[in-house]
Amino acid sequence: MELIIHAGESRSCSMEALRAARANDWALADQHLTAAKMAAREAHLIQTKLIGADEGVGKIPVSLILVHAQDHLMNAMLCRELTEELIHLHREISVLKNR
Repeated sequence: MELIIHAGESRSCSMEALRAARANDWALADQHLTAAKMAAREAHLIQTKLIGADEGVGKIPVSLILVHAQDHLMNAMLCRELTEELIHLHREISVLKNR
């Protein structure tokens, strides 16, 4: 469950960062991106522990909740990466508008 919680937090923070960027609040956007990265790091540490415990031989049973958790993590990672790119574009557009 912790994997789902941290992944969900990462995704939520990414979306908050994007909302802040749309409002040209770059400091808040950066704060939310930092929080998204930290939450993703926590989720990734849990995932790494699970992979290590499994040792590649199926020691960890693959349950629906584990698949769901992995799905959350992958979505959070993709969301953060796309958010970073979108924020970069918002900043460029802001600079061009203010010339």
